[in-house]
Amino acid sequence: MASTRLLMVFLGATLPLLFFSSAEAGEVGVTYGRVANNLPNPAKVVKLLQDNGITMVRLYDADPVVLKAFANTGIKVMVMLPNDDLAAAAKNQSFALQWARRNVASYYPATRINGVAVGNEVFEERPDLTRQLVPAMINVHQALVNLSLDNAIKVSTPIAFSALKDTYPPSSGRFRDDIAQSVMKPMLKFLVQTGSYLSMNPYPFFAYAEDPNIDLDYALGNYKPGVNDTNTGLVYHCLLDAMMDATYFAVEKLAEQLSIRQGSTNTQFTEVGWPSGGQIRHQGIRPLSGNISLDVSDGFQPATVANAKKFNNYLINRTLPGKMGTPHRRDADTNIYIFALFNENQKGQGPDDVEKNWGLYYPNMTKVYEFHFRGSSMMETWCVANTAVGDERLQEALDFACGHGADCSAIQPGGKCFQPNTMISYAFNSYYQRNQRALGTCDFEGAAYVVHRKPKFGNCVLASNDWIDETAAKSEGYAAI
Repeated sequence: MASTRLLMVFLGATLPLLFFSSAEAGEVGVTYGRVANNLPNPAKVVKLLQDNGITMVRLYDADPVVLKAFANTGIKVMVMLPNDDLAAAAKNQSFALQWARRNVASYYPATRINGVAVGNEVFEERPDLTRQLVPAMINVHQALVNLSLDNAIKVSTPIAFSALKDTYPPSSGRFRDDIAQSVMKPMLKFLVQTGSYLSMNPYPFFAYAEDPNIDLDYALGNYKPGVNDTNTGLVYHCLLDAMMDATYFAVEKLAEQLSIRQGSTNTQFTEVGWPSGGQIRHQGIRPLSGNISLDVSDGFQPATVANAKKFNNYLINRTLPGKMGTPHRRDADTNIYIFALFNENQKGQGPDDVEKNWGLYYPNMTKVYEFHFRGSSMMETWCVANTAVGDERLQEALDFACGHGADCSAIQPGGKCFQPNTMISYAFNSYYQRNQRALGTCDFEGAAYVVHRKPKFGNCVLASNDWIDETAAKSEGYAAI
């Protein structure tokens, strides 16, 4: 194993380069809510996610049974500090540290926790905690710093779209006056300083249901004429794009006040979806601009299986290839979480409430409608290194891979893939491919994980069966990322 030891010496100063950035962008995950009494156990849920190529999950708590079920799967997990704990976390640093130690550090890195959501839609659900939100985020982040987890796990808070005002046209978008300077400005500064992301929950469904002037095709993502922003001349064919750009414009207005360079703020969309059934009879919890009350007695029914299928497939098929750029931010590539994994029978008010019908799956784990998270590359997967586990764990995993069948010749000095940001993933992927991508062969006790987008490092491109250099890649028809 002397050769792999030599590799680790070479890697020492450049280990941060190993982060696989192209796999971190443009992913589609799901929200895994459990407000139901008929859902499968977490172990079965994890297998369902693995079988269907779902690589990211957002939780609404930090349940021990659920977190243990995700161990050694490589699935990225965002946990949540509940709204009810937010005041204590804001007031007491020791509470935040104890919470992070108990709910994050106890499971990481076996469970690949990559984010902590501090509360959920606080401005709407718990407006009394608005002023305590940023202090709570700061204390949770400091807890992760104390636990040496702050580089791997980022702190954010999902924000309802109603935090914005003047969202039409999108270029007019800005944060509400009651939170812009007092909350959002310091929050944005915190997110930039910590390398985290703004998390927004845009719901084209509720925007469409609230405004009779919005065309259904526009809400579902297929409006041919387009809607013109008269301030910028930008044309929108999709309501979600307009909502995303309204968010980007709102952020840019605050970023300018903070002298933050445009494009240096990251944004992800932590709840996006469309319900497959049910009636909107009560006040909405995720409206475009405050609470709404809709009467569907006239037959208006936007929540259908056909509409949900069309919208969510549009979302998946657009995000996975890295095509989440918008008219205003064409180069943007963002993560999106589809709301939700399951229909949840204990949500809402009454048996036909729309809140029960946001799931991709029924509780018996059959699909509500057809969709594919892997698109046309359903059978192609690769294995890459998870540098967050640290040098020692990576070294042990590298030794194992090279000593148990991986072809490590190309990562020796002078080899075609002897590069600091290539060699460990090369070895892991070689082992994974030579074992026919069998379940568990891309884990190495949390030191590696499966990706569904073709990676490239320097002059090396990873094919679905082995690594090849860039010249060979072009001759064999592989496109570099």
